[in-house]
Amino acid sequence: MFEATTILGYRGEMGGKKFALIGGDGQVTLGNCVVKANATKIRSLYHNQVLSGFAGSTADAFSLFDMFERILESKKGDLFKSVVDFSKEWRKDKYLRRLEAMMIVLNFDHIFILSGTGDVLEAEDNKIAAIGSGGNYALSAARALDHFAHLEPKKLVEESLKIAGDLCIYTNTNIKILEL
Repeated sequence: MFEATTILGYRGEMGGKKFALIGGDGQVTLGNCVVKANATKIRSLYHNQVLSGFAGSTADAFSLFDMFERILESKKGDLFKSVVDFSKEWRKDKYLRRLEAMMIVLNFDHIFILSGTGDVLEAEDNKIAAIGSGGNYALSAARALDHFAHLEPKKLVEESLKIAGDLCIYTNTNIKILEL
């Protein structure tokens, strides 16, 4: 279901300055064939105050993006309230409960994974989250680099996604990164 991408979100503080970034690879896979190598699966929302990225079915992900963006607008950019309302709406709608997609959404203060079952998961450390077929590789790399390497945030996201791209056949190293 989630073979075709890796998305990594990273937030925190460095040198007294808050940061929030999201990165993703560009590979789209259909069955056992790479059909696109430079897709964009990340975007900024609500006047560049929230970042998001998706893994899974593209059509389903766009439906989720649209719905989440509507809720985010109605909550005036409050990410916490938006993910709670998003989950409530998702669970009420029979169509949405069958969507095959996941999202990461984050800002300077929070990072969440929105699952295909309507669950909202806050990252264990409220700092790093990853989804997609290469998500576990990217998450492991990011945690290690965050703990030991003391890299600039953008470099950490880039290197973590490169590691995932080297290990996961459904992830490439055509990396795009957005930051707040």
